[in-house]
Amino acid sequence: MSVFARASGVGSWPGIKPREAAEVVVGELAGALSHIVELPARGVGADMIGRAGALLIDVAIDIVPRGYRIAARPGAVTRRAVSLLDEDMDALEEAWEVAGLRGGARVVKVQAPGPITLAAELELANGHRAITDAGAVSDLAASLAEGVAVHRAALARRLETPVVVQFDEPSLPKALGGRLTGVTALSPVAPLDEAVAVALLDACAARVGGEVLLHSCAPDLPWNMLQGSSIGAVSVDASTLIAADLDGVAAFVESGRTVMLGVVAASAPPRRPSAEEVAAALVAVTDRLGFARSALRDRIGVTPACGLAGATPEWARLAIDLARKASEAFAEDPDAI
Repeated sequence: MSVFARASGVGSWPGIKPREAAEVVVGELAGALSHIVELPARGVGADMIGRAGALLIDVAIDIVPRGYRIAARPGAVTRRAVSLLDEDMDALEEAWEVAGLRGGARVVKVQAPGPITLAAELELANGHRAITDAGAVSDLAASLAEGVAVHRAALARRLETPVVVQFDEPSLPKALGGRLTGVTALSPVAPLDEAVAVALLDACAARVGGEVLLHSCAPDLPWNMLQGSSIGAVSVDASTLIAADLDGVAAFVESGRTVMLGVVAASAPPRRPSAEEVAAALVAVTDRLGFARSALRDRIGVTPACGLAGATPEWARLAIDLARKASEAFAEDPDAI
């Protein structure tokens, strides 16, 4: 059974208290795939791109009006990102210890921006996106891969448990489709070649080692491209999938890999769903793939539709609980749903 064929959270979480968040994630995802939390409400250095400041090797970032920029040397932003990540790791280690899980077989997931999204969202010194400079893209990807490998190994040592990696790639479809905006209308961002994207993803996956998942909540994921990559699992918002995507999902699963389906709302809906309703939403997607449900029980995971940073703490807890219960029901007896 794939390590990703179970329930997990996407990564981001509401609030500013890492210890409380870690306790909930470790507790609610019992027997599933726990993850280190991201708390973007803490501000600079705590969001997806800001966290890269704590992971990149020999590359620093700073804050600018439009977001983050590559800096000549580490400054306050990089130091803050490192401090926040250390705090998150301490919180997860404490929750892990309290739960008596040290040295066990439970797997933990860490998240980081993927190489394409990182290059798309970071600015160069001249204000242009880093993705417009092939040399900068290559350097960023190498630095990111090295830093995530170090992060993964450090957490594995602290928890004495296997650690897998999730690369967040929300900007991937726009980068491939040439839909990233330039500094001005006269400086458009050229589409990223699919072969280059595959090479970047594969190089990062190879360097970090172990199981690697690609996550994106964005529509129009390039399933044919992902099929040709070495990525072992893909996590998507199920509500974005159209008929053409389902063909790509089916081919990806048929190749022996895993898809994690985001079927739990990322924010509280008007009416609280039951675990049975979430499980029914899951099979409503899997039944369109053309496989017997029993053939998919080891290849389908369940998550919230996207990150939970915008949810209430109550809904965030319930969302991962619902994901876990739906995943367990599907793995135990999918034909009974």
